[in-house]
Amino acid sequence: MEGLVNAILYFSYLLIGVAIIAVIVLPLIKAIDDPQTLVKMGVGVLALGVLFLIAWGISGSEVTETYAKYNVGPDLSKIVGGTLTLTYLLLVVSIVGIVYTELVKLFK
Repeated sequence: MEGLVNAILYFSYLLIGVAIIAVIVLPLIKAIDDPQTLVKMGVGVLALGVLFLIAWGISGSEVTETYAKYNVGPDLSKIVGGTLTLTYLLLVVSIVGIVYTELVKLFK
């Protein structure tokens, strides 16, 4: 049974790798036809990077006893905090965007 579980895990790793390659390569192939999309994609990645830097800047770097047990230092704690803050920020932005879109559709 353990061999089957390992085989399924390795197959899932392969599928994740294929998905990552597809996510990177397919937009680049599309961008060859229309280079303007490459600029838009770059602006989106840059905006996401700026938002992460802001979230990373406001996150704390404290290390609790639980963190120390798993060898998490101040640097990794700050990265994890920044990632969580960015996730919360993007969640709020998406909810506000959904509500705004629905309200605009309601009044049209």
